[in-house]
Amino acid sequence: MGQYGREHGTTGPNPISENTQPVLAPRMRFLRSEPVTEPLPIADALKNTPYRDPNVLAGVSDDSAQYKALDIAVRVGELLLRCGASTRDVESSVVAVAASAGLRRLEVDITNQALLLQTPSPHPGHPPLTMLRVARSSTRDFSRLTAVHQFVERLVAGGMDLDEATKQLRRIQRMPRLYPRWLVSVAFGGLAASVATILGGSWMAVAVAFVSAIIVDRIGRVLSNLGVPSFYSAAVGGLASTMLAWLAYMSHQSHLVGEFVATHLPGSMTMADFAYAISGGIVALLPGRQMASAVEDAVTGYPVTASGRVLTVILACAGITVGVGAGLSLTLSLDNALDLGLQSPGVLRYDSPSTTFLLQVACGALGAVCSAVTMRSRVRMLVPTAVMGALGVGGVTFLVSSIGLGATTATAMAATAVGFCARLLALRLGAPALVLVMPAVSPMLPGLRIFRGMYESVSGSLLGATRVAQSGVGVTTMLGAVGIALALSTGALLGDVLSAPFDRPIVQRRRARRR
Repeated sequence: MGQYGREHGTTGPNPISENTQPVLAPRMRFLRSEPVTEPLPIADALKNTPYRDPNVLAGVSDDSAQYKALDIAVRVGELLLRCGASTRDVESSVVAVAASAGLRRLEVDITNQALLLQTPSPHPGHPPLTMLRVARSSTRDFSRLTAVHQFVERLVAGGMDLDEATKQLRRIQRMPRLYPRWLVSVAFGGLAASVATILGGSWMAVAVAFVSAIIVDRIGRVLSNLGVPSFYSAAVGGLASTMLAWLAYMSHQSHLVGEFVATHLPGSMTMADFAYAISGGIVALLPGRQMASAVEDAVTGYPVTASGRVLTVILACAGITVGVGAGLSLTLSLDNALDLGLQSPGVLRYDSPSTTFLLQVACGALGAVCSAVTMRSRVRMLVPTAVMGALGVGGVTFLVSSIGLGATTATAMAATAVGFCARLLALRLGAPALVLVMPAVSPMLPGLRIFRGMYESVSGSLLGATRVAQSGVGVTTMLGAVGIALALSTGALLGDVLSAPFDRPIVQRRRARRR
C-alpha cells in the first residue's frame, strides 16, 4: 500500500540530481532526460488531504517516544478500519499522526483488516520498530469516526503532547455508541419506507416496507449474536423481506381474506406495491458503506484492499439476491396454486415514478437522516445529512424528468454534486466527508432494479421454455443495478476529489481556532 520512507521518505540525498546532469544547449533542452524523483518526506504525502501542512513536533530521539508515537498512529488506523473508512483516508490519517508526533520515516502497509507500521530506530544499528493491529470486526459508528477525525485535527494543529494524545485516544476508544438499539431498528424501517415512497408506492407498500425492515433488522441482530456469517444473515433477510411483502399482497388479493381486508383497511396493495415494498427492504440491507469504500480503494490505487472489500460486497449482495430469489420462487409457486395473478413487474419504471417532485425530495432527506441514524452519526450532522440527501434525490429526479438524461448518468452527476458539497460542509463541521456522503446516497441505491432482475430471472426459470428469454433480461437488469451502484460510488469520489482544492481555507480556519 502506501509506503513512506522507502518510496516517499527521507532516505538521504539522491546520488543523481538535476545539478549533476550535463549542461545542454538551449536548442537541445527538449532532449534532456527527466531527473530522478527526490524522496518525499511523509509530511508532503498529505497534499490534498484535510491534514495538509501539519505542525510537526521535534523529531523523536529515543525508542520510548518513538514507540509511543507509533502506537498512537496504529491505534488511529485501527479505529478507522473498524468504522469502514477507505484505505486512502486511513493512510492519510496515520501519516498525519506519525508526522505530527515527530516521526520522519514510516512504512505503511494496509489490508482490509490489518495495519502494519514500521519506522527505523533513531539509534544507528538498532532494529526498526514494527507494530501490527488487526481490525477483527467492523461497526456502523460514524460518531466514533468523527471523533477520530477531530483528534487527528487537534494533533496536526499542534499544542498536544504524546501523553495527552494517548489519553484522548483511549477516551475515544471507550466512547459509548449513540442511540438505543430500538431507535436504530426504527431508522432501518424509515429508510425502507422512504425508498418505497420515492418509487411511488401506496401507503400499504410504505407500511409493509417499514415493518418488514424492522423485523429483518431484528432477525439479523439475533443471527449475528449467534455467530452466523453475514452471507447467511443477508440471505435470511432477503427471504424474510420478500415473504412479508407477499403475505401483505396475498391478504389483499386472496378471495378468502380480501373482503375482510377491504372492509377494515382502506386502500389496496397492487403488484407494483409488492415490488416497491421489497425494494425498500433491499436498500436497507445493501452494504452501501463497504461498496463505496471498495470502489474508492480501486480507483485511488489500492488494489489489494479493494479486492478484499469487493469480495465482501459481492458475498453480501449475493446473499441478498439468494434470499430474494428463494422468496420469489416460493411466492410464484404459491401464487400459481392460489391463482392470485402475480404478474411480471416489467411495466414498472425506475425513471418516472408517480410521486411528486417535492415528496421525493422530502423522502430523500428523510431517508438520508434514517440512514445516518443507522450509522450512528452525531445529532448535529443529521440536518446537513438531510440537505445532502435532498440534493441527491432531487438532482436525479430533475435530471431524468426535466432534462431527459438516463438514470445511470443522472445518478453519477447527482452523486458528484453530493460528494463535492459534502466534503466542504463536513470539514466545516469537523467531520470526514464519508459521514455525510454515505447516508445521503443511501436512498438512491438500486433496490428496485435488483428486485426486478431477480423476478425476471426466477420467473423465467419457473415458467419454462416460453419464458426462457426472461432470464437473460433479468441478468441485463442486474447489470444495470451494478451500473447504478458504481455511478453512486465513483460520482461521490469524483466530487470529493474536485472539492479538495477548495477546502484549504476551511482547514486553515479550523486549525487557527484550535491553536
